[in-house]
Amino acid sequence: MFTAEERDRLRGELLERAALDGRISGAAITGSASVAREDRWSDIDLAFGIRNAADLPAVLSDWTAYMYEQHGGLHHCDVRSGEWIYRVFLLRSTLQVDLAFVSASEFRPLAPTFKLIFGDANESRHTAPARAEDVIGLAWLYALHARSCIARRSLWQAEYMISAVRDHALALACLRHGLPAAHGRGMDLLPNDVAAQFTGAFVRELDSGELSRAFRVAIHGLLREIRCVDQELADRLHEVLTSLI
Repeated sequence: MFTAEERDRLRGELLERAALDGRISGAAITGSASVAREDRWSDIDLAFGIRNAADLPAVLSDWTAYMYEQHGGLHHCDVRSGEWIYRVFLLRSTLQVDLAFVSASEFRPLAPTFKLIFGDANESRHTAPARAEDVIGLAWLYALHARSCIARRSLWQAEYMISAVRDHALALACLRHGLPAAHGRGMDLLPNDVAAQFTGAFVRELDSGELSRAFRVAIHGLLREIRCVDQELADRLHEVLTSLI
């Protein structure tokens, strides 16, 4: 397990290396460290602008080799968002290192968690939060599949779908309370009485009766959250959603 000191030292080394790499036009700390909210478990999040977009493949290759050869990289994966490539490394120490690369013309803050260390960044363009209506649509879509999976006795798939209904209902609650809705980031910050309505929506065993019980709790919680956002839509969906359980 890595220590906070080891994490800080590695972040400093990576930023020093970036400053010496003439292909990099700017570097920023992103994530929790950029707003002084790191804890014992936080990872490293850095973003780099690349002067010449044509150099991006070579920069990725060089930095990947460096992470493996010098810092105990075990594996990596890529997450793409627009023009950005987020190369995510797993180190032997269990530390996660996220290195984001984009051409200099697109190097900009995409969220408030962006602290420029050197170079220039373009005007911020924050990603819009999820829309409540989209979250609701996904929730009822998962609910339809949950009903079908229970009926087919596809027990593992049913558990997956029920959990998705619950998680989207909680995401809707997060939006309502002005909390981050993606990846469960705001769920632990919800008021106790809001979160408590979903504690019964956990599937405790792979049994049709238990799946149906948890599904029922998830649907009732979802309807309550929809009602808080859009009463008219909740009235329209109520009969269909309750018929699923």
